[in-house]
Amino acid sequence: MSNSNKNFAALGENPSRKEILAHWEPENPTFWEKYGKRIANQNLAVSTWALVLSFVVWTLWATIAAKLNTAGFHFTDEELFTLASLPGLVGATGRLFYTYLPGLMGGKNSTLLTTALLLLPIIGLGRALQDTSTSYDTFVLLVAFIGIAGANFSASMANIGFFFPKAHKGLALGINAGVGNLGVSLIYLTAPLLLGWNLSGLFGEGLPTANGSMIYLQNVCYFWAVPTVITLVLIWLFMDNLPLPKQSPKSMLSIFGNKHTWLMCWIYTCGFGSFIGFSAALGLLVAKEFPDVSFSMAAFLGPFIGAGIRPVGGWLADKIGSGSRVTIISLFVMLAASIVTLLGIQSHNFAMFFSSFLLLFLTTGFINGASFRMIPYIFNNPFHSSLVTGFTAAIAAYGAFLIPKIFGWSYSSYQSVTPAFYILIAFTVSTIVITWYFYDRKNSGIRC
Repeated sequence: MSNSNKNFAALGENPSRKEILAHWEPENPTFWEKYGKRIANQNLAVSTWALVLSFVVWTLWATIAAKLNTAGFHFTDEELFTLASLPGLVGATGRLFYTYLPGLMGGKNSTLLTTALLLLPIIGLGRALQDTSTSYDTFVLLVAFIGIAGANFSASMANIGFFFPKAHKGLALGINAGVGNLGVSLIYLTAPLLLGWNLSGLFGEGLPTANGSMIYLQNVCYFWAVPTVITLVLIWLFMDNLPLPKQSPKSMLSIFGNKHTWLMCWIYTCGFGSFIGFSAALGLLVAKEFPDVSFSMAAFLGPFIGAGIRPVGGWLADKIGSGSRVTIISLFVMLAASIVTLLGIQSHNFAMFFSSFLLLFLTTGFINGASFRMIPYIFNNPFHSSLVTGFTAAIAAYGAFLIPKIFGWSYSSYQSVTPAFYILIAFTVSTIVITWYFYDRKNSGIRC
C-alpha cells in the first residue's frame, strides 16, 4: 500500500473536516471524488469572490480621481495621475510578500486578514472625500493604503492551487484569476451609479459641483464596505487552512539568475501591466482629452473585455500548441491599436480613440492568458515555474503605477499625452522583438 493510500485509509468511515484537511490528497481519485472536490470548489468560490472584491478596491480610486476637481478639490493633473498610480505601486510591491502568507498562516487565515484590512482604507477614504479641505498628503496616504488590495492576488493564487489535482489546477487558477480580474470592470460599472445616488441617510451628504448638481464621492467607498463585511463572514464559514509548504523568501533567489525569468516579466508586464495600468488611468485620460464626452457608463467595457478574454487566450494557446504565437500576434495588434488610439486623441475623435482602446484591452487579455501558458514550458521544474509565475505577476502589477505616472509626467512636461504613448509604443515594439527572438522564431530552441 502506498503512503498516499495509507493516509487516505487513516481517515476512517466518517472523518471530520479537520481530519480530511490534515490528510489532503487531491491526486488520489477516490479521495478527490469522495471528499476533496466539494471542499476545493467551496474554497475556490469564496476565494474568487474575495479576489473580485480586492480588484474592486484596488481600482476604486481610478473611478473617483477624475471627479475630484469637479467636486471642489484643487489638484493638478500631475497630482491626480500620481494619486492614481499609488495603488499600483503598493499593490505590486505587496505581491512580492503576500505570496508567502498562505504558507505562513494558512489560506483561510490569510484571506480573512487581507480582506479585513481593506476596510481601513475604504472607510478612511470615504471620510476624507466628504471634506474639500482634506490635504493632498492625506490622500497620498489613504490612496496608497488602498494598494494593499492589489497584493491579495498573490496570496489568493498561492493558496487555491493546492486544493486541486494537477489535472484541474489550470482551470481552478484560471477561474480565480480571470473572474477576479472582473472586479476592475465591476467598479467601473457601479461607480457612476453610486456617485449620483443620494444615500445621505446612510453615507453622509454629497458635495456640490460647478453645474449645481450634487456628487457623492464617499458612496463608492462606503458602499463596498458592506460586501467586504459579508465576505469576511463567508471566508470564516466556508474556507479552510491546508497544511501548505512554507517557502522562505530566499527560495526566490533560485530564479533570478535565469534570463527567462526577466524576459517573461517583460512580456507579461506588456500584457497585465497594460491592462491594470490603463484601467487605473482611463477615467483621468478621458476626462482630460474628451471633457465633453459623457463616458462614465461605458468605462467598464475595456476592463470587462480584457478580463473576460483572458481564459480564451490560454485556451487558444493550448489549442494551437504555442503560447508564444498567440502572444506575438496579440502584440502586433496591440501595437496597431496603440497607434490608432494616439491618432484618435490627436484628432480629437472619441469614436476612434475608444474603439481602439477597447481593442487594446482585448489584446491584453490574450497576452495574459497565453504568456502564463508559456511559463511551464520554459521552466520544466514545477517549483521554478510556480516561483516565476508569482514573480512575474508581481512585477507586471507595477504597470498600475507606471502608466498613470507616465501620463502625468507627459502632461506636466509637454502639456500633451503624446510622449507617453510614444514610450508605450516603443515598449510594445521591444516586447515583440523579445517574444519573437527568444520564443517564436524557428531556431529559438524553446517551444512554448
